Amino acid sequence: MKKSRGIMTLALTVVLIIGLGYIALFGANKSGSGSARNIKQGLDLAGGVSITYQVVGEENPSAEDMRDTVYKLQKRVEGYSTEAQVYQEGSNRINIEIPGVSNAEEVLEDLGRPGSLYFIMEYDAAGNQNYTRDYTSAEEHWILNYPIDALLENGSIVLNGTDVKNAQAGYYTDSNQNKKACVELTLTEEGTQKFAEATKQAYQNRWSIGIYYDGEFISVPSVNSEINDGNAQISGMADYAEAENLASSIRIGGLKLELEELSSNVVGAQLGTKAVETSVYAGIIGLAVVIVFMIAVYRIPGVASALALILYVILTMLCLNFFNLTLTLPGIAGIILSIGMAVDANVIIFARIREEIATGKTVRSAIDIGFKKALSAIVDGNVTTLIAAVVLMIKGTGSVKGFAQTLALGIVLSMITALVICKLILKALYAVGLKSEKLYGAAKECKSIDFLSKKTIFFSISLAVILLGAVFMGVNKKTNGNILNYSLEFSGGTSFSVPFEEEYELEQIDNEIKPAIAQIIGDNNIQAAKVKGSNTVTIKTRMLTNEQRAEVIEMLEGDFGVTEEITHQNISATISSEMRSDAIVSVIIATICMLLYIWFRFKDIRFAASAVLALVHDVLVVLTFYVITRISVGNTFIACMLTIVGYSINATIVIFDRIRENIAAAGKKADLKEIVNKSVTQTLTRSIYTSFTTFIMVFALFIMGVSSIRDFALPLMAGIICGAYSSVCISGALWYVMKTKIHKNAK
Repeated sequence: MKKSRGIMTLALTVVLIIGLGYIALFGANKSGSGSARNIKQGLDLAGGVSITYQVVGEENPSAEDMRDTVYKLQKRVEGYSTEAQVYQEGSNRINIEIPGVSNAEEVLEDLGRPGSLYFIMEYDAAGNQNYTRDYTSAEEHWILNYPIDALLENGSIVLNGTDVKNAQAGYYTDSNQNKKACVELTLTEEGTQKFAEATKQAYQNRWSIGIYYDGEFISVPSVNSEINDGNAQISGMADYAEAENLASSIRIGGLKLELEELSSNVVGAQLGTKAVETSVYAGIIGLAVVIVFMIAVYRIPGVASALALILYVILTMLCLNFFNLTLTLPGIAGIILSIGMAVDANVIIFARIREEIATGKTVRSAIDIGFKKALSAIVDGNVTTLIAAVVLMIKGTGSVKGFAQTLALGIVLSMITALVICKLILKALYAVGLKSEKLYGAAKECKSIDFLSKKTIFFSISLAVILLGAVFMGVNKKTNGNILNYSLEFSGGTSFSVPFEEEYELEQIDNEIKPAIAQIIGDNNIQAAKVKGSNTVTIKTRMLTNEQRAEVIEMLEGDFGVTEEITHQNISATISSEMRSDAIVSVIIATICMLLYIWFRFKDIRFAASAVLALVHDVLVVLTFYVITRISVGNTFIACMLTIVGYSINATIVIFDRIRENIAAAGKKADLKEIVNKSVTQTLTRSIYTSFTTFIMVFALFIMGVSSIRDFALPLMAGIICGAYSSVCISGALWYVMKTKIHKNAK
């Protein structure tokens, strides 16, 4: 790169940082388009709509039907936000909370009346009544004369919502090779048999089968053939959006229970502005410390890293806005964490550059070679984590899907900033005259540390910690009834609706009301949200006994002057058993996919197996930390564990990449023990520096964040320490044991 081009590159970088930074802070126009304040926020940051539905006609529906309805509603409302929550309230009510929405009527209109979906043939039992033709005419609306009960009796209704297994918007290619939108239906086993009989008769008589939902026909497709495989396609959609709307209506209509709206409210943020401000300040302080550290350690490369890192943060904010991702307080924590992890690629590259300079290469050559040699470790580590994120996005639900979206975004942006932007900036700095080796540093000759000689000690320590966790699980189960301290999201609880005489700000609720309740129930895991337009506050706690509920109500009436009736209901977990199953299945599938990718890239199943074992080790150690410390286990627990999975696999890949490289260089005379020790030693600086920068970001969050964020940050810090330990002491040793002791010829 020539000097003039270097100056232009640096100038463009500064312009981009200032320009994009301005948009991220203030927006691109008067309305603030593109600014951070326009990012869709979760219930904890911005509030949203809370809707309560009641089951029609049944006071005590079965637990199975309620669980099924909650789960399907959860899938439906994820169209608004991945952070939307659906949970059971009492015996026959379901509550929906959707963040970032302020118009309850709009949501209600879109959701309609869940449960009332029917597929109606255009004939009656006598075969002489047309129900669906000209269905748009209000005067001929057949439902006035033919109620659903009558149609069920005479056989006109051929399917109902429960016969539909799934409905998805898609595309098909018509006879003119044009791509058209459609709805693809998958029916249950019973629905397949019903539909085969109905479509056979409809096709023979050229009848239509109307889809009736929420009091009107939403589609009346003609039947072009007998359908006996349980897969149907509804065509004639104007565009994909229309197809998605129809598919959504069919999905929501496939509930076992029919619901009616009981109440709807717009609720305020669960956390005050102070909580957000302190988290942002923590991020700024952590970022500043990381930048100073990188410059102090790596000099000119550190400057390039700092500029790329600032651009990474700005791009993250802009992309959250552009892709309309929902941001929650744990999401902010995840972004702050990703800043620390984004440094990892830079640390790997700069270590390679210093190694090349130490061998006598010029700085210019060292930069090119350093980026080239670091490429495989960076790509493999990030792609492996990206595979997990994609699987979680596809298979996960709720907060798992939301976390995966943010994770995938961070991975892609960090690779772009590290491999492209940082390289351009570094070459530009060199081109403008910063060419002295002293400004880049050179790796010092370091004797290999014999880590493998202590592998028995390392394995014993890890096994002892995991066994200690198992012991504490038993103790907790016996003394507290649960092995972990499950929060509202996992165990459900009690919800109070408190009509205060005066308006309380969230800071007052946090500082005065919550501590008073916590003293009574002996638990700090309390959530509160204000109902907009009133002085009512919804307060949620763990499941309380009758005595505890009475004591809480008495305290609120006596200490805070509540005179109107305080109502309460038991609520189910916001993370249903189906959602937990989805999360577990997603993680299992993601782990298998990662294993296959590592096997493919390293051509040895033992690399993949030992990487997964190291991953399991880190997860079990962090789980032990949760068990012993009794930190609340909720949505942030899932986010924490998924972060540890990504962090662990990335660190292990860096070690294995060095082992693979050193084996190739040594050839057939390779001493595996020496190669493992050498590889771990060569990457030791990377392990320490990356762990330090990531730890600093999370530590700043722990010191300055609110209590709910501290519950997320503390186990993450434990996970970072554990990840550093396992990458240095466990992963290489596991591979060595498998290579030398187990199936020596395995590939």
